[in-house]
Amino acid sequence: MSDDPNQKKGEFSHLAAHGGISMVDVGAKAPTSREAVAEAIVRMSTSTLQKLIDRALPKGDVLTTARVAGILAAKQTSSLIPLTHPLSINYIAVDFEADAERGTIAVRATVRCDGKTGVEIEAMTACAIASLTIYDMCKSAEKGIVIDSLQLVRKSGGKSGTYERVKGEKKE
Repeated sequence: MSDDPNQKKGEFSHLAAHGGISMVDVGAKAPTSREAVAEAIVRMSTSTLQKLIDRALPKGDVLTTARVAGILAAKQTSSLIPLTHPLSINYIAVDFEADAERGTIAVRATVRCDGKTGVEIEAMTACAIASLTIYDMCKSAEKGIVIDSLQLVRKSGGKSGTYERVKGEKKE
């Protein structure tokens, strides 16, 4: 939400009055501690997941590479997503939870900063790129891997306060 007093609740903050797009002016906002957590699920066969766990895929250590890719992506978000602000990020973590029975890896990114705008897009970008890296490194074993459910799990800080996704919550 923009700090524009003429903007109504629910309006998009990146739309200019003339109908074009504009970067939100956050200059007058006070910096606050902000955190965002995002998650994506990567689905694959249990045999491919076992190869990943055993580090038996041709491209090597998938999760370490995906972690580094996710961290780098979060740091480059303002270069990748138009109208996002460059941020001084304090912390980025990309973690994985494999479920061998289901053939899934939950990819979770946490990003923190002290700033004038949130880090939700940085956390989601980290998850997306870490997930794509998993796909890239596993595609020689399986082409049908699916990246599913990229979503914001939680965010805190700023004028809008805290948001936490309710387990199972789906948007129509």
